Amino acid sequence: MAAAIAKSYYHTLLQCPIVELNGYVRAHQLPGRLYAYLDFGGATGSAKDGLATCMLAMAAQSGVLKPGQTVIEAAAGTFATALTLAARTAGHPVVLAVSESLSPQRQAELKKLGAKLEFSGALYGRTGTEKLARQLAQKLDGYYVNYFANDLNPEYHRRVTGPAIVKAIARETGPSLVDAVVVGVGSGGTITGVGETVRAWTNDVRIVAVEPYESQAIGGGFIGKHKIPGIGAGFVPENYNPHVVDRVAAVTSADAARAAYDVLRWDAIPAGVSAGASLAAAAQLLRSGASKAALCVFSGRQTAE
Repeated sequence: MAAAIAKSYYHTLLQCPIVELNGYVRAHQLPGRLYAYLDFGGATGSAKDGLATCMLAMAAQSGVLKPGQTVIEAAAGTFATALTLAARTAGHPVVLAVSESLSPQRQAELKKLGAKLEFSGALYGRTGTEKLARQLAQKLDGYYVNYFANDLNPEYHRRVTGPAIVKAIARETGPSLVDAVVVGVGSGGTITGVGETVRAWTNDVRIVAVEPYESQAIGGGFIGKHKIPGIGAGFVPENYNPHVVDRVAAVTSADAARAAYDVLRWDAIPAGVSAGASLAAAAQLLRSGASKAALCVFSGRQTAE
């Protein structure tokens, strides 16, 4: 039977498989089972592609985002790329508030994709870019996405990621397929949306938040530099709901990178370092006996080179 033709690449992004990590479990002799929800099918190789396009779609559906209205965000990383692509595809100009310390190479990449950049002083950090974004939204009559504090972020995961996971692990009788869901925390949307969805279904599955060992804002520890892109923003995002989290796990950058390499080697899954952090935390749950079957959310990929 011929495959259906999608009207847009974005229509394919929500088809995220759940895979059992048999190779990783055997290689590390783990006493349990591990699963991964693979959410990295978009242009950026991350979950942010689906997030960006769906946040814009929900904003447009509610009337908050008008046709052709300028989309504004304080971002320069992966979400900035995903948002620029999604907004331009939907017919919206994009303005990004960024620090003047942003590298010339990154500036060129964002401009090439069609974003206009406005600069905030390097000394003001994220506070400065957020203030600039709010000012630009008022000046340009634009829509400020503000994805660290916009409930449309966790709402996307309440509608998509959470239900997909629950559907996969739920059983009509007896315990669920897994007893823990492990999620890295960046903007806080994924763990909040997934956690609230799982909690609405059962209290028998624990929700585990993962952050870098070198930057433990959620756990209340030392905040510093780390090498796990996509998580560990250095502050607790407004989107983060601590009431659905049972445990916070801290993973070193080295352990995250090693786990990402191992799951590529043993299961041929191109997990990014942030996914490796979730995997390393889940593996530790199995080793300690705190879990017998855990599911990790893989929100980023890497290439095999």
